[in-house]
Amino acid sequence: MKIQLLCDNPKSWIVPYAKDLVAELRKLSHDTTLLFDNKLVERGDVLILLSCEKIFKELNLNTYNLVVHESNLPAGKGWSPLTWQILEGKNEIPVTLFEAAEKVDSGAIYLQEFIKLEGHELLQEIKHQQWLVTKKLIITFISKHSTIKAIEQKGEESFYPRRTNVDSKLDINKTLLDQFNLLRTVSNDSYPAYFEHLGHRYEIKIKKVEELKNN
Repeated sequence: MKIQLLCDNPKSWIVPYAKDLVAELRKLSHDTTLLFDNKLVERGDVLILLSCEKIFKELNLNTYNLVVHESNLPAGKGWSPLTWQILEGKNEIPVTLFEAAEKVDSGAIYLQEFIKLEGHELLQEIKHQQWLVTKKLIITFISKHSTIKAIEQKGEESFYPRRTNVDSKLDINKTLLDQFNLLRTVSNDSYPAYFEHLGHRYEIKIKKVEELKNN
């Protein structure tokens, strides 16, 4: 099949993983390309939209237009669903592969898997687990698409808002334990945790240094 992967942000965390997926799909004899501009999308069999920040509207060019979203759709539509659910205290998070539609996050569902965390993982580890499940869903669909039935979304929908830098703000009146899930999901470089005190702003960076073994 002719498969195109579209990531309209060339600086996205997902790009190195996407390049690996391109190589793997080519080994399976699929004509596969990675694109960073939605104007370059051509007619083909499968278009995979990966962490796209813009809405892609030319859905008639490909037979399938796949999107992966980390929620139990139609609940949890919108922005950064994985992060929001971790902040809610969840460690088992659904990941849904569905068909892109004119209305955002509303298309029919093909497959679903789960990210299973233990509660200690920091952002890089979380993103890695996210990709492993994403890749599994994509490979499964590519290999079994002729037998997979699309199921329309059912249930009550909900929406997560876009996260901004202010969402990385710590409350100095709360404990580290109370805010550990927030610390797990911040980026030390792009959107670091911070707090404000006595007219100044302070950044805190988090790094896992070792695993402690029980004696």
